[in-house]
Amino acid sequence: MLPLPTLTASDLAPLWPALILSAGACLVLLSEVFLSSSSRTFQAPLAVGITVLAGVVAAATSFSAPSEVFQGFAVLDPFGSLISVVVCIGVGLSALLAPAFLRGRHAERGEFYALLLFGGAGMSLLALSNELILLFINLEILSVATYALASYLRRGPRPAEAGFKYFILGAFSSAVLLYGTALLFGATRSTMLPQMGAELARIFAEPSLADRRPLAYCGLALVGAGFGFKIAAVPFHMWTPDVYEGAPTPVTAMMSAAVKAAAFAAMVRVFLVLGNGIPGDALLTGFSMLAFLTMIGGNLLALPQRNVKRMLAYSSISHAGYLLLGVAALFVRTGSARTGGILGVSVLSSGSAPDTSAALRAILFYLLAYTVTTVGAFGVLGALERKDDEVRGFAWDLDRLAGLAQRKPGWALAMAVFMLSLGGIPPMAGFMGKLLLFRAAVDAGLVGLVIVGVLTSAVGAYYYLRVVVYMYMRPAPEAGALPERSFGTELALVLTTAAVVVLGVLPGLTNVWLSRGGAVFIGR
Repeated sequence: MLPLPTLTASDLAPLWPALILSAGACLVLLSEVFLSSSSRTFQAPLAVGITVLAGVVAAATSFSAPSEVFQGFAVLDPFGSLISVVVCIGVGLSALLAPAFLRGRHAERGEFYALLLFGGAGMSLLALSNELILLFINLEILSVATYALASYLRRGPRPAEAGFKYFILGAFSSAVLLYGTALLFGATRSTMLPQMGAELARIFAEPSLADRRPLAYCGLALVGAGFGFKIAAVPFHMWTPDVYEGAPTPVTAMMSAAVKAAAFAAMVRVFLVLGNGIPGDALLTGFSMLAFLTMIGGNLLALPQRNVKRMLAYSSISHAGYLLLGVAALFVRTGSARTGGILGVSVLSSGSAPDTSAALRAILFYLLAYTVTTVGAFGVLGALERKDDEVRGFAWDLDRLAGLAQRKPGWALAMAVFMLSLGGIPPMAGFMGKLLLFRAAVDAGLVGLVIVGVLTSAVGAYYYLRVVVYMYMRPAPEAGALPERSFGTELALVLTTAAVVVLGVLPGLTNVWLSRGGAVFIGR
């Protein structure tokens, strides 16, 4: 009989954000029993308050001493804590945008906010998982909540299509990830990341264990493919435009920001720990190829889109490519193959090992900047939507944005800020995020990939600036009234716009937190 583990207060420290989010979700569900349709106005503020509390607790734990908890199944380190903060920001802003959107469709129910909070709890736990089975369970917690949210409205073919596609493809990707985990367990006899990394080092170092190497490579490839779906990397991106378009816009905002941040955090933790035992440049080559395909594919697919929601969906794919560029920089080692190709590594100027801390800091900053930017952009789209136009797909056409500067100058200014940030145009947060990522990649020697990143960013500027042109340089349509103003929507747009500008002009405000997140990483 297995003895029960002894838990201490330190074991609960990294779990507090997830516990707060889960308790808040249960509270919202219980309140639903005693409410009528006209008395739900407090549920959204309650959900936002819960995410703020969880975010503050997560920020406080980022200054705790790094340690393994729950007998090594989870970790407490600044990297995981900061990802929890980003997740809480994304979930909280999505909850702030939701009331006006749902009320206009007579769909405001407590289960919507409960699913948001449960999904946020899964994302927070995913960022600190140090064991593959626990990671898979947390991935399913956030996935099941997101499946339900994607088809929450249930009216019309688009939400049904979004939920069905996301469920089928998500279940397939989860199966691929689980199969990869099983193969890695067969090769290493463990599912704990540190032990797996040490065993992989033995497998690739000792000739007597050479028969396990094909199993290890196949397991790593399948686990990488499972993560590729969650971050919407090419060629695992096929679900993104349809799901983003069919899901309720506040849910799309959460999926594009918080889910992506949690998935990137889990992928970075898994491969950084396991990568210590893998010789050669296998991981560098794999992530470089993913970054190359994703940057090019996302931007080229976004170019012809007139549907702004689908354009932002393909845009999110391209931004996953830029983040993968930073991830690839983590796996450049002293002695990596130096070639002249696009995916090759140039000679490092210092001749020393690349600074992975700088790449981790750049990834954290980019995730934070992208979260506030993309949630704000989807917030403007959600505010402009009319229920009757959603069935025909006209709700997100570029013509809906024509003359917005004359009709709603505040919304137009906010959307212009978000488009400039996504395009990487100074002085917005997106520019600083790309600058940090590209600098880390250049320092690591990935000059060819950085050139591709710069060129694809220039391509992206076209379709981002096209939105600004329509808002400021096209006449407003005569027919069609704009939706009424909502305090929650206005507050979310003010907060995100201010955050994008402040992070772009004063990026040093986050230096202390991000430096800890990059420098103190358990298992690196």
